[in-house]
Amino acid sequence: MLPTREEAEELLAEAEKCNPGPWGKHSRVAAQCAEQIAQECEDLEGEKAYILGLLHDIGRKCGVRHLGHVSDGYSYMMSLGYDEAAQICLTHSFHDQTTDGYVGRFDTSEEELKMIQEALKRTVISEYDSLIQLCDALAGAEGVMDIEERMNDVKRRYGFYPQEKWKHNLELKKHFEEKMGKDIYTVVGHHC
Repeated sequence: MLPTREEAEELLAEAEKCNPGPWGKHSRVAAQCAEQIAQECEDLEGEKAYILGLLHDIGRKCGVRHLGHVSDGYSYMMSLGYDEAAQICLTHSFHDQTTDGYVGRFDTSEEELKMIQEALKRTVISEYDSLIQLCDALAGAEGVMDIEERMNDVKRRYGFYPQEKWKHNLELKKHFEEKMGKDIYTVVGHHC
């Protein structure tokens, strides 16, 4: 289940009041990218993609956390009955359904980490999960970024970026470009 577009926008606006920061703008850029790409794909719905993109980082509502934002977002969306959004909160940070290549601090409790790991194991990755992973790698707070510049930005901020995750994001870009028959930046715009 998912909230409506309007409800998702309200959830994000409310969350930003709890923890102001560039993550809200980043979420909106990711949502716009997801909607634009989905509209070019026969098997995806633009509205659904927009909502999922908007809510992928909603766990940041609970404060400045790294891995914790994943468990916070997942738990928050599940508590509202939005299981599809909860799945995106879970999957957007992990290219291989494990926490091994996570970029950021492991700032969860043992229980939270176990919950993330077990939920990832039983999750069937959908095209929407892949789309939001891609859009997360395209979206800066100020607009669409070149995917490699965005990954380098993350690498500068966190000190590393796993090569497998880098490769995975480039494969996602290629996958969606082939699916659309278009260059990704033609569809989402490019403001670098």
